[in-house]
Amino acid sequence: MNILIVIAHPERWSFSGALLDTAARALEASGHIVVVSDLYRMGFNPVADRRNFLTMKDPDYLKLQVEEAHASEHNGFAPEIGAEIRKIEACDLMILLFPLWWFGLPAILKGWVDRVLAMGRTYGYGKWYQTGTFRGKRALLSFTTGGPEEFYRKGGLFGDISAIVHPIHRGILQFVGFEVLGPQIHYAAGRADEATRKAWLADWEKRLHSIAHESPIEIESYHCYSQNQSRPGCRP
Repeated sequence: MNILIVIAHPERWSFSGALLDTAARALEASGHIVVVSDLYRMGFNPVADRRNFLTMKDPDYLKLQVEEAHASEHNGFAPEIGAEIRKIEACDLMILLFPLWWFGLPAILKGWVDRVLAMGRTYGYGKWYQTGTFRGKRALLSFTTGGPEEFYRKGGLFGDISAIVHPIHRGILQFVGFEVLGPQIHYAAGRADEATRKAWLADWEKRLHSIAHESPIEIESYHCYSQNQSRPGCRP
């Protein structure tokens, strides 16, 4: 498989960095081709504006979706955006690797999503969810948290972790057609001792050796929905 790992962590030698190194080593040892977008080391600019484009549809008013659709038709994306889109198009599996900040993606990774998942090229015109551009591809979140696991359970201090990641799983990955694998979560990684971290890395490596055979999780029955309404008999 062709695998894209997008990592967002400011410290290369963090535990997230160790997860990246373990993933690259394990996947390549299993015969996969690994491409890494290390957003901080790339100096990726997360701000979406006219710098996304070489072309211009409307010089007087910036509406990103209009410009994205125009750029999609005229090969008009800035080189750094076009390069990232091509990486996604080429991959069979995409891994987003990051620390969970404020119950969501770090700004640099959210900006990558905002700029790279462009209308016309990656979604739109009837291409979403089960008809999404990236149908047949899979995606996986690998992230660390600041709090312990019990904080992220139903009724816990921070709430159910599945609800926290749902906007990423459902609103980003599934939206553009990815099938989503179960997340790889390491709780309270900053407080973990060396033995615990080694055990985590060993489990991560073991999982990745057989990742090609994993089945996606079912987040909800989105096949029951048309663009404007649900069909009778389908649960909301």
